[in-house]
Amino acid sequence: MNRLMVEREPMAEQHRTKLAVQSAGTGPTCCPAGLDQPMSRAAATDLARLFKAIAVPARLQILALIRSSDTGELCACDFTDSLGLSQPTISHHLKVLTDSGLLVRRQHGTWAHFSIDSRRLAELAAVVSPARDSAEVLG
Repeated sequence: MNRLMVEREPMAEQHRTKLAVQSAGTGPTCCPAGLDQPMSRAAATDLARLFKAIAVPARLQILALIRSSDTGELCACDFTDSLGLSQPTISHHLKVLTDSGLLVRRQHGTWAHFSIDSRRLAELAAVVSPARDSAEVLG
């Protein structure tokens, strides 16, 4: 019997591990083939944290608001009216997105300004991009 063996690693530490995009334009270094090949438990844990960060509608709205802004950066105070959420709730969502590496926080006096880390966003796209042969079948 020929079984596919997936390397198991202990659960990743609580700190966030940044996944670097390879220069070839493929997926992150943890799993350059995206979902086309088995990955370690640590790599899967890191990717799950990233997907979990965007799995809430308000967080997707935050990303869209920032990305569509003229400057590519918004103050934390700009989200309250647009999202219809309380300031503490928005702060929580901004923290989750920042901790995942999707947002970059810049302090400007008493206000926090947020922008998108486009490299981190590209990692998400690279992981879920269809394989080259799948794209040929679909396209």
